[in-house]
Amino acid sequence: MRKTVQARNVDGVDEPTHTIEIVCHNCGYDLDEAEFEADTCSDCGQTLNLKQSVSIEVTTLPPVFGETM
Repeated sequence: MRKTVQARNVDGVDEPTHTIEIVCHNCGYDLDEAEFEADTCSDCGQTLNLKQSVSIEVTTLPPVFGETM
């Protein structure tokens, strides 16, 4: 399952755009929400262990001070 959350401001804190991906830890199969409740992976048949990764999209960079290369 891949879910992208758009940038937003939560209580004065900017939360950047980020993507959450959840796959089977054993085989990397892209699961959908209905498969999360299962005990076994529908692709490889192994016990279902979830692997989650988050990628953050950088939209602005802070100012750079001092010497840069």
